[in-house]
Amino acid sequence: MRLNLTRPLAFIDLETTGVDTAKDRIVQIAVLKVSPDGREEIKTQKVNPTIPIPPSASKVHGIYDHDVRFLPTFAQVAIDYATFINDSDLGGYNSNKFDIPLLIEEFLRAGIDFQLQGRNLIDAQVIFHKMEPRNLRAAYKFYCGKDLVNAHDAAVDIRATYEVLKAQIQHYENTGHTSDGSAVSVPIKNDMSVLSQLAKFNFLDPAGKVIYDEQKKAIILNFGKYKDKTLLEVLSQDPGYYDWMMTKGDFPLSTKRAIKKEWDAIHQSQQ
Repeated sequence: MRLNLTRPLAFIDLETTGVDTAKDRIVQIAVLKVSPDGREEIKTQKVNPTIPIPPSASKVHGIYDHDVRFLPTFAQVAIDYATFINDSDLGGYNSNKFDIPLLIEEFLRAGIDFQLQGRNLIDAQVIFHKMEPRNLRAAYKFYCGKDLVNAHDAAVDIRATYEVLKAQIQHYENTGHTSDGSAVSVPIKNDMSVLSQLAKFNFLDPAGKVIYDEQKKAIILNFGKYKDKTLLEVLSQDPGYYDWMMTKGDFPLSTKRAIKKEWDAIHQSQQ
């Protein structure tokens, strides 16, 4: 089947030094870009993460320090990848929680403020977990009837994710309930704006350290001793907390960017 696209959909998969979006780095990136006419383009390469790759991570993806020692860093190829996906919605497997936040963090380290607002973000894992809770290997076997060979090679994983998403749409199209009878927030359709609604994404801060309140009017801290308090409350009661978050706290750049924007807005409103 062909995905019903109004603009390109770029599937993204990263192999990394670990799972901490604030500290870890990309060692391999693969992007499969599918155009509305069905045309497919893939860009993939390994990069030097500039930090040692832990043995535990190498055992997962098979990439070791000596494999990437003389390769370009992600910062050196960041503009190329940002340009490649700039016109696209984004998709992947567990991409809303991991691949996209870490990619945004790497873009910010390279001085690129890649905007997510206005894009549909399609996470095949969310659909799978809502309908048939399992992992990518099981999803590929369940939906596509095939064994996933060479899992954790980014190019292999991302093509499997693309095939899984297409099979999911065929399997669940117009289904409004999960296997246990509970309602799905929206029926599955071959429409990227609909599929995007199935997975919540924090556009304010992909790392999830700060979030909007229910009315989406105030920013709330989502961590630490001031969890669930608005940033305005915290900065009014403890002005030094801002400096700690910005200079001493080990926070992702995306979190610091969101906090600084709110800090600047508060000061402008008080002038």
